[in-house]
Amino acid sequence: MISEVQNLLDDYVDWLKDRTKLREIGSEWVEVTTPYLDRHNDYLQVYAKKQGDSITMTDDGYTINDLMLSGCKLDSPKRQALLKMTLAGFGIAEKEGRLEVSATPETFAPRKHNLVQAMLAVNDLFYLAVPMVASLFYEDVVQWLDISDIRYTPNVKFTGKMGYDHLFDFVIPKSRKQPERILQTITRPSKETAEAAVLKWIDTREVRSPDSCAFAFLNDQEQRVSPAVLDALRNYEIEPVVWSERETARDKLAA
Repeated sequence: MISEVQNLLDDYVDWLKDRTKLREIGSEWVEVTTPYLDRHNDYLQVYAKKQGDSITMTDDGYTINDLMLSGCKLDSPKRQALLKMTLAGFGIAEKEGRLEVSATPETFAPRKHNLVQAMLAVNDLFYLAVPMVASLFYEDVVQWLDISDIRYTPNVKFTGKMGYDHLFDFVIPKSRKQPERILQTITRPSKETAEAAVLKWIDTREVRSPDSCAFAFLNDQEQRVSPAVLDALRNYEIEPVVWSERETARDKLAA
């Protein structure tokens, strides 16, 4: 099993290298095109500039501006607090609508990784498919956990085997009946979001207790979750919980 996971990690590193492209922008900036896709199926891009001994990286305002143009305003106190909490989990700052982070040459790789993951997390957290959706899926899950009397710690960051940080939405500690349970919400279940959850879990599970298990809450309020998404998660030992069928998971999470 260890050799199989190691091969998967090696494939992941090769995939990152092969799919990452660089382009000079003017005399100071370098555009880094990553293999991660946004909700428009466009590759996410970050921009890097050397400043003295440090390197500044930014999304140049793309993430928040794209949400605003889509009609998703972030001006309510609740959404502002959720934005700050999400960015803090990755060590990313928000400056005049731009997501930014500074790094040294030694910390460039993990900081760049955190910036990309923050872009994905903010987009997934706030994007509303239709204007009449009243609440965010994350908030729905929080409310259900509270009503179900399921104890949890929100927004927990683990450092994976490869040295990258991964932020999970909830962790339920081990009890006498159940092992540690790690929960991730997926607002827009798709092949890409399922793969992102799988990669996080593959890199994380080897540094957690051997009996730790993972759950993915899948939002099916807007559209049915594809069986391919469910199979992809199960193949890597992530138990999918479709939101409309969430009561089936209550006993496993509350115990």
